[in-house]
Amino acid sequence: MSCTIPLLHFARRPAVLCRWPLVQLSSCQPCRPCTLSPKDGHQDSGRKELGSENQNRSLLESLVMLGVDVKMVQRRQPGVLKRSFTNEQGLASFLQCKGASREVVASIISRFPRAISRSEEHLQERWQLWRQIFLSDGEIVNILARSPESFFRSSDNSNLERNIIFLGSLGLSSKDLCRLLTTAPRTFSNSLELNRQMVELLKDVCLSLGGNDPEHFVKAVLSRNLYILIRSTKRIKANIEFLQNTLALSNGKLLELLQGQGAVILSLSNGYLMKNFKGIQQKLLSHGCGKDDVKKLVTKYPPVLYISQENLKDKINCLQKGGVSMTQIIKKPKVLEFSIKNLTKRLQILKDIGYDFQKNGIGILDSSQRRFDAKLQRLSVE
Repeated sequence: MSCTIPLLHFARRPAVLCRWPLVQLSSCQPCRPCTLSPKDGHQDSGRKELGSENQNRSLLESLVMLGVDVKMVQRRQPGVLKRSFTNEQGLASFLQCKGASREVVASIISRFPRAISRSEEHLQERWQLWRQIFLSDGEIVNILARSPESFFRSSDNSNLERNIIFLGSLGLSSKDLCRLLTTAPRTFSNSLELNRQMVELLKDVCLSLGGNDPEHFVKAVLSRNLYILIRSTKRIKANIEFLQNTLALSNGKLLELLQGQGAVILSLSNGYLMKNFKGIQQKLLSHGCGKDDVKKLVTKYPPVLYISQENLKDKINCLQKGGVSMTQIIKKPKVLEFSIKNLTKRLQILKDIGYDFQKNGIGILDSSQRRFDAKLQRLSVE
């Protein structure tokens, strides 16, 4: 029996290969029951539990033979073990046919036990849908190895297909869809109507701020923030209103912010956003800065609102202790993106060579490790 699966054909953009280091795949042989050797300890631990009340004994024995960690199954989704009808052997055979190793099959079932309730027909159909986004079976196997929930969480294939078509119609590339499916899979479990409501909200925001290309605005926001569609419209509206009222930006500037770096903070809880803004304001004002400086910092680098009050305080203190002024931080706030450990290490290295931030600026701190090392090498030659 061939393992080749015909692709579904519906309108979509050309697929873009998403690149991850793939798990080691076995060659695709004709589908057959998977005869897996249980991992050390799994067989014994499984057998100890075979007598548990109301559990399907034959299912437990089958899982043990597949090398599944039965104790993990009991912790994660114990109800699965009480089912009379399951498809663990069919699932193992299906995944092995697609290139999954024996260990990967066992790991998938251990971490998301409900996977064994999916029928052969369901698995085939869902795999075909995923192949509308991914170019190879290997990519899908790799994703399942990392996050089986993304594939097995929802059982509604029709809803998945409708969402793929809808999101593709927004101009999102296959690369964007790939990132959505792997990072925020609940987007595809949402009802189509729920996703449409968020898209309509974003279009309305664009038009209300004087934008003339709402489709581009939606695409820009979704591409920058993969979690928007799994948040409530109430949260997004509240965050936009908060930014509008607090930063007092013109419509044009706010529109530019929202479809740029500001998109990444829209999915934060409103309380967390307000709390962190207050923390930034208090810290800057305590150093003699004005409200305009707060506005400048946030608009230049909106992701600063992700940083907790305590962490922000520690980072600023670390920079100042290393000779960086508050004015320089406001001018180049992206430096706050780096961890305290990274900043401390760089500051010490620069201190050792007598680097003067007031004379040379802090651009060297706000750079990739490769550029930082290259700059150090040039400085050592000078």
